[in-house]
Amino acid sequence: MTTGRPPSTTHDQIASVALDLFARRGFEATTVEEIAAAVGVGRRTIFHYFPSKNDMVWGNFDWVLDRLRTHLEESDEETSLIDAVRRAALLSNRYPAEQLPELRIRMTLITSVPALQAHSMLRYAAWRQVIAEFAAERLGVAPNEIAPQTIAHAALGASTAGFTRWVEHPEEDLDGCLETAYRLLAEGFATPAGDQG
Repeated sequence: MTTGRPPSTTHDQIASVALDLFARRGFEATTVEEIAAAVGVGRRTIFHYFPSKNDMVWGNFDWVLDRLRTHLEESDEETSLIDAVRRAALLSNRYPAEQLPELRIRMTLITSVPALQAHSMLRYAAWRQVIAEFAAERLGVAPNEIAPQTIAHAALGASTAGFTRWVEHPEEDLDGCLETAYRLLAEGFATPAGDQG
């Protein structure tokens, strides 16, 4: 669901510098001009890579969606639908340890800045669509039918819960938080509250 370091160095550099400024100065207080100056490029170059300041927090989200889609396609027909979605969500949100501090900044901003929360609706809709298309193909129905849409919304809820837990509890493991959320989803929330992680 979330973002990571894309393969493009220039794109990555801009996003990293922007995140650092957002973390130190605040999202609203940081201007595009300040980001451009810190990177050493013009404002026009910044907008070549990112349509808006909001998009810088998400990084290369198309790459994120491609990563999720690839992991979904790797599953075989013998894997249950929920297990295929769980596996893809976990693998697509698995990053090297050195990238986790930047990822935490991203998620903290996304979950706490009002302007980014509104913008996130577009990103989340795109993420859900990837899940819905996969579920629809498995079920033999259209992606806009209620079953694949319910699966997509439920998966997003599990991912969001896992990330929110991780942001609020830095001592915990991201993979573990996501695993717990998806396990609860798969088990129909039958696990006692005290065992939820």
